[in-house]
Amino acid sequence: MIRYLSRRLAHGVLLLAGVSMLLFVFQKAAPGDFFLGMRLNPELSGQTLQGLRAEYGLDQPLPQRYARWLGSALRGDLGPSFAYNLPVTTLLWPRIKNTLLLSVPALLISWLIAIPLGLLAAWRRTGWIDRIFSGSTSTLLALPDVLLALLAVLLALRTHIFPVGGMTAGTDAGESTAGLLQHMVLPVFVLVVGSVGPLLRQVRASAIEVMDSSYFRAAQGNGLGRTTLLFRHALPAAANPLISLFGLSAGFLLSASILVEVIMSWPGMGPLMLEAIFGRDLFVVIGAVMISTLLLVLGNLLADVLLYFCDPRIRVQS
Repeated sequence: MIRYLSRRLAHGVLLLAGVSMLLFVFQKAAPGDFFLGMRLNPELSGQTLQGLRAEYGLDQPLPQRYARWLGSALRGDLGPSFAYNLPVTTLLWPRIKNTLLLSVPALLISWLIAIPLGLLAAWRRTGWIDRIFSGSTSTLLALPDVLLALLAVLLALRTHIFPVGGMTAGTDAGESTAGLLQHMVLPVFVLVVGSVGPLLRQVRASAIEVMDSSYFRAAQGNGLGRTTLLFRHALPAAANPLISLFGLSAGFLLSASILVEVIMSWPGMGPLMLEAIFGRDLFVVIGAVMISTLLLVLGNLLADVLLYFCDPRIRVQS
């Protein structure tokens, strides 16, 4: 297992290194920087701006600048924010927790919906349940996350049942918790609706492949009940592609949550990243993308660990 996890960790480290290099290359190719707009301020002289650029290392060649950032990143320092004059980690940490507060429940709810419904659609394929399933998933796949988020905001504005934007309401502990849950309903709902369609289809396709096998037909011939057949025989046999999809769905939900946060004014990584991109706050953008990539790597690593324990062939090969 140690060798298996070591290889997966090495792949993740290489991915992080490649993403960080590309970020610096793209930043170098983009015109201008944060201090370019400050030249319009008559109170700041050219010498002052040059000193600020030298302080943050923006006057150095790209390889030297990257090496300097990499050394500080390995110590847990992702650089300073130009706009806030604070360490990037100080800005990102509360935003990361807020983003995970949406994406983790949405991920769990999506899979809790997709697994039983996908198995049921596979069991009743060619029937009316499967036709409803196919039409519903096609509709969900056609709806972009932007439209779903805008519809959720419109619903909140028209009904006044759910709050429009924000995260908490009230200062009391009980009111704060209740307000947080109330603010979470619509963003989590949007993320679930946007992600459950492809998960349903994948669960159905994997289950149908298992149900057509001789193994499942033999279990079915023994007179086992439907629930036992689906959850104790079909689901474990179809687990491999679903576990791999679990890691990918974690990354998909993370990227989708950033977009939903911007539209629904959730104080997560999305609004901060958008603000940093428009303001050319270099290290905030790099730090946010690197943290997002790290979470994707961790999700895939978790899927690899689950595959290791669920599939004996992987244990034999490793």
